[in-house]
Amino acid sequence: MAKYMSSAQYHRFIEPSLREALLDTPVVLIHGSRQCGKTTLALAVGEPLGYHYISLDDDNQLQAAKADPVGFVQSLPELTILDEIQRAPELFTSIKASVDRNRKPGRFILTGSANVLLLPQLADSLAGRMEIIHLRPLARCEITGEKPAFFDQLFGADFGSDSNQNAYPRLGESLADIICQGGYPAAIARDSAKRRSAWYRDYITTIIQRDVQDVASIRNLDVLPRLLALAASQTARLFNSTDLASPFALSRPTIREYLTVLEQIFLIEQLQPWHANRLSRLIKTPKVHLTDTGLACALLGVNSQTLWQDKSLLGQLLETFIHQELRKYADWSSEPLSFYHFRNKDMVEVDIIIEQGRQLAGIEIKAAATVTQGDFKGLKKLQDLCGEQFAAGVVLYDGENILPFGERLFAVPIALFT
Repeated sequence: MAKYMSSAQYHRFIEPSLREALLDTPVVLIHGSRQCGKTTLALAVGEPLGYHYISLDDDNQLQAAKADPVGFVQSLPELTILDEIQRAPELFTSIKASVDRNRKPGRFILTGSANVLLLPQLADSLAGRMEIIHLRPLARCEITGEKPAFFDQLFGADFGSDSNQNAYPRLGESLADIICQGGYPAAIARDSAKRRSAWYRDYITTIIQRDVQDVASIRNLDVLPRLLALAASQTARLFNSTDLASPFALSRPTIREYLTVLEQIFLIEQLQPWHANRLSRLIKTPKVHLTDTGLACALLGVNSQTLWQDKSLLGQLLETFIHQELRKYADWSSEPLSFYHFRNKDMVEVDIIIEQGRQLAGIEIKAAATVTQGDFKGLKKLQDLCGEQFAAGVVLYDGENILPFGERLFAVPIALFT
């Protein structure tokens, strides 16, 4: 088990991307959910370079920004960190005007707890002037301080030969503990599962009361925590707005609107279906994933013991855990990566598909310690469909060894991610 540190002591593997962006881009936005480490990262990079820090969580600064956005931006030092920019969207136009007068790289580091890409009028105002960096909660490899080479192994179909020397530990019940911990620095720094769960409950309350108000006018705020908990119960499953709307006296369009808000503040996300023009029997429904499994466990009221006993829920949350870990790896990858899932009407499926250029790889996830040829059914179907574009297929399982299961097919221990 990793020894936990304060959030300021974790090295974020996306930091080099931030430093590179500041060398050639006037505005860099670090966005992600609250408490994932955006401010810590911005200050770690910006303070030694002389950046002036302003938080729009400070009500005086917020009111000044809203009252006179042009004057507020004009008064800023040339190098400025503006924290929680979504609280004053009026500033985007003024920042654009300021940057157009002075295109010096690295002038502004912005942080935001809402996805401006879902607010096109804001994103478009800084098109060509702003780079966006998505920061997620801590990856397990950031907690342990060991940068992974998983994508190189995956797209190179090179996981090494199996030997006792390369055996990984079987995780067993500790897998449930890892899932319940999640990746928020303030949560995992707490000494007990009970205290972590309390942090997550307070976090949800704060998010609903503050951040939602910044991005949408929601009349039924009390619905959002219950809707988020329902979404947590459906994580890693096909998105079904009817199922999500049925417990509430609200229309499906309203529920969809509320889900969009939860997506906008980085609490849920959709995994789109993979498709190919020559295939007609694919299911075209996205999957829904919570963005942090610690948050999901708190919403569902489960701890590591109860999660370990509920194998169905364990499987769902493990799939979400792996999906999120891979998304974090992709955020700092040197190659652009796209994520999908695959399922056809014969119920043949692959949990995660990753595209890199013209190459494609598939990943299946299971919590069991054994793996069989049957676990590769979906991956073999994908391999047949894609031919030479198929880089590799991996079944992640709670075993000890990397095992070959055919050409470019491997069973790989989940411990690789912990």
